[in-house]
Amino acid sequence: APPKLDFAGSVTWMGQVPVMAAIDKGYFKDAGLDVEIKVVLNSSDRIAALTAGSVAFSNLGRVAVISDMARGNQSFYYFANIDDSPGIEGCWARPGIASFADLKGKKVAANTSAEITLNGLLAAHGMTIKDVSYLNLPPTEMAGAISKGDVDGACVWEPLLDGVKQAAPGGKMLGTDRDTDFYKKYGTQAAPDIVIISKKLVDEHPDQAQKLALAIFKGADLTTKEPAEAAATTAHYFKKPVDEVLAQIKTFRYFGLADWPEHIKQHTAQMQALAQWLYDNNKIPSVPDVAKWENVSFLPKP
Repeated sequence: APPKLDFAGSVTWMGQVPVMAAIDKGYFKDAGLDVEIKVVLNSSDRIAALTAGSVAFSNLGRVAVISDMARGNQSFYYFANIDDSPGIEGCWARPGIASFADLKGKKVAANTSAEITLNGLLAAHGMTIKDVSYLNLPPTEMAGAISKGDVDGACVWEPLLDGVKQAAPGGKMLGTDRDTDFYKKYGTQAAPDIVIISKKLVDEHPDQAQKLALAIFKGADLTTKEPAEAAATTAHYFKKPVDEVLAQIKTFRYFGLADWPEHIKQHTAQMQALAQWLYDNNKIPSVPDVAKWENVSFLPKP
């Protein structure tokens, strides 16, 4: 029987399209691998599933990955970034708030990566998180909070950002992750996804790890070159019409095998800077040397 190498991912985030497409197009199957999606919504739960051995790989937000590194979790490597979407995470304010200066002392909601974007935007305007009344709210609760006036501003990513805009019509977009230092330095969103893989799999079966990686990259290339095809193939996962999925796919950038050495180098640098930020803001107990978790030994040489 082909090796069973399941994937932990969500069915709400367009960053997962390359892996979904690779499953549905039979790219894993063609490589002699049995891969299916285990739906795990929360990034830290995806690492837990991989650590427990119930999945072989995942594509997930890197804040959770860095947190596990800081705790010394040695059960995984990272080897690729296959999606990024700078510009789709932003801060929306209720009518009457025209700038970050107007947010002084006001209630602002964010969480995880959007909190990093909020911090970056505040810094760009000579402010810090101490200048606002910060609330850590689950992303799905932000639209309700801003519509009721429980918060004056909310920072979140699309498609939830669109819901926040609709909940506070006539409001203003105060900025996106493209207006932050992280974007100016690395050209990425605040905390892009990273693909992690079981250390045990790579150490014991590098051939299987390579087949897995190549099928993922093939899915990313399909999504870039044939977005309509990728949307039609994966819309059923999102339970959304194909045209809606296609429109969202077009707000993302996807990365396959081309130029992977340069691409992963840039992401390792970004992750190290982000690890420092997380430590400086008391989110993690120590700063891990993230490169110790990088393993690209099983990827084909360019």
